[in-house]
Amino acid sequence: MTVRRIVPDLTTASLADATAFYQDVLGLTVVMDEAWVATLADPQRPQAQLTLVTEDTTGPMNPEVSIEVTDVDAAYRKAVEAGAEIVYPVSDEEWGVRRFFVRDPDGHVVNVLQHRRQDAPEI
Repeated sequence: MTVRRIVPDLTTASLADATAFYQDVLGLTVVMDEAWVATLADPQRPQAQLTLVTEDTTGPMNPEVSIEVTDVDAAYRKAVEAGAEIVYPVSDEEWGVRRFFVRDPDGHVVNVLQHRRQDAPEI
């Protein structure tokens, strides 16, 4: 299992206002929009990303960071073996990811995910 990318997740009261801010001020573009969550990226460096979340629709809370891995089940097993607190179990989400939430030693909620779609973009 390897890490493919790490993306900060910011909770926002208004996805439209936050998206407009990051587009207008930093020139980011929307690369994913699911109505409750949007990911923005730098058009010149698409690996530079930021995710905005209003309220996670399936998880019990909003994560603070998302870490995409090549094998989410292996990451889950490692988290369990390490005795980490699993906040949300491994789940297949309708938007094409398999993920779980884990709490780090400082209490931060981490969304560990893997894209299930074969056409998921290479970052």
